[in-house]
Amino acid sequence: MKHFLSINNIDSLAAWVDEARNLKVNPQADKQLGSNKTIGLLFFNNSLRTRLSTQKAAMNLGMEVMVMNFGNEGWALEYGDGTIMNEGTSEHIKEAAQVVSQYCDIIAIRAFASLNNKTQDEAEVVLENFAKYATVPIVNMESSTGHPLQAFTDAITLAEHHQKSRPKIVLSWAPHPKALPHAVANSFVQMMQHQEAEFIITHPEGYELNPEITKGVTIEYDQAKALKDADFVYVKNWSSYHSYGQVLHQNPKWTMTTEKLGAAKFMHCLPVRRNVVVADAVLDSSNSLVIEQANNRTYAAQLVLKKILEKAL
Repeated sequence: MKHFLSINNIDSLAAWVDEARNLKVNPQADKQLGSNKTIGLLFFNNSLRTRLSTQKAAMNLGMEVMVMNFGNEGWALEYGDGTIMNEGTSEHIKEAAQVVSQYCDIIAIRAFASLNNKTQDEAEVVLENFAKYATVPIVNMESSTGHPLQAFTDAITLAEHHQKSRPKIVLSWAPHPKALPHAVANSFVQMMQHQEAEFIITHPEGYELNPEITKGVTIEYDQAKALKDADFVYVKNWSSYHSYGQVLHQNPKWTMTTEKLGAAKFMHCLPVRRNVVVADAVLDSSNSLVIEQANNRTYAAQLVLKKILEKAL
């Protein structure tokens, strides 16, 4: 594995989950592995958990960390070939990726979807161009279409809490006032396709995800029916894929409540809008795993970095 761009870069999800859980026992056991190595974290969008957990993971491995926020610190980058750069962009990705590669041993990138141009978003212009022109490994800290570090984290959390050989896991859409990307939901679906579980996606009609990603997965438009006897409920908003990036409605009937959740464990990637996406009573209950998920972000990132560093030896 040269780059970590997708959850599908994991060759054995179960083995990786076991390794990540072992890291939690002694997080600094491999501190010499990253000695004299530097990771550059490039943020084209805001972050809390991803930034801090990836920094912590790198520090646990003995790496130095450099952070750059392109929104207000870096030059506007150009990605097109043969472009006459006489307008808003100041630096081409061809130079930028090679220059950063001279300063860093690993580059991690966070760049969200625009939700304006489906073709451009699905081309993963930022991530793929860094992977193309950089001379060091690239790690995806959330891109236009995927958030593999979050999905790997979710797999770790599920493994720590499931008590059945084949639990029922539901991914439920929830209302949100803003149009949100599909990245978290996409990667969660892809991760679940490697799990022994009864997996169902539930959402209102019109909020179907990319059919290429959900192919073969059960989709239920009746939320109550989908939630029946669930062991885990993962709640996330996403905008329309067919009417790309649109908020078709904000139906409050889809907000997660204790009555709907029942005895199931509640999961969410955070940040979350209380009493819009999920009721206070759910988030503050003993069934909520959101803080544990956030903690596991460190060990998901740490194992990815460890794998990359070991390959470089």
